[in-house]
Amino acid sequence: MGYLGNAPALAYTSFSKQDFTVSATTNYSLDHPVANANELALFINFVRQEPTASYSASGTTLTLTEATSVGDDMYCVFLGKAVQTVNPPNASVGTSQLVDGAVSSSKLSSGKVLQVIGTQTDTVFSTTSTSFVDATGFSLSITPSSTSSKILVLLNFMYGNSASVVNSCQLLRNTDVIALGDPVNTLGNVWLAHNQNGTGFGHFGINYLDAPNSSSALTYKLQVLSGSGGTLKINARNDNNSLSERMGSLTLMEVSG
Repeated sequence: MGYLGNAPALAYTSFSKQDFTVSATTNYSLDHPVANANELALFINFVRQEPTASYSASGTTLTLTEATSVGDDMYCVFLGKAVQTVNPPNASVGTSQLVDGAVSSSKLSSGKVLQVIGTQTDTVFSTTSTSFVDATGFSLSITPSSTSSKILVLLNFMYGNSASVVNSCQLLRNTDVIALGDPVNTLGNVWLAHNQNGTGFGHFGINYLDAPNSSSALTYKLQVLSGSGGTLKINARNDNNSLSERMGSLTLMEVSG
């Protein structure tokens, strides 16, 4: 038989049933309120009763036209109350049936990329500070969807120094230094190479998988320092900006745990 509109999903629903303790009366209480008798199917001694003729219903009150007898079997099915969704058959649900964003990270196996945030900068940052300072353009925030997620940090930059000094860099998560190297050398930080003759340049890059155990916003950033008497530049080679390699990047990837 043809019909207009969407196909009914009756195969995926079941309905609530109520069994009654029967006595010699016409009045019973319903577990679920209804608007009228047509919203429930009533059976007495396994025979379906006719709505409005054999009974009336309003709210949680069921009224029979004739009183039942002790020993009668009576139950009703609430036609307007679906109590569960039966699992649909395999391969019966398509993408159009899923709400955007409805598949949470907990439904994904570990190792899946959940989000990617990145930034690039060609700004030359220069410092003579012998204490760690933030490097301009190398700060990024991400909010993990779950405490089990890991954050893959990809950091790359070119650097140059003006003197035969030891420079260093470190990666922070919020205010915590992330250990990247040998703890004997205070490393959270990593040495940046220098040239014995007074100046040098090089490239620094890391891929670090962090396990922050947090679902709050996290800020990752690069800090650097220069050895005493030297000038450290990020996104520049030596002291000559015209020779600069002017593109550093910081990328954060949330990976399901």
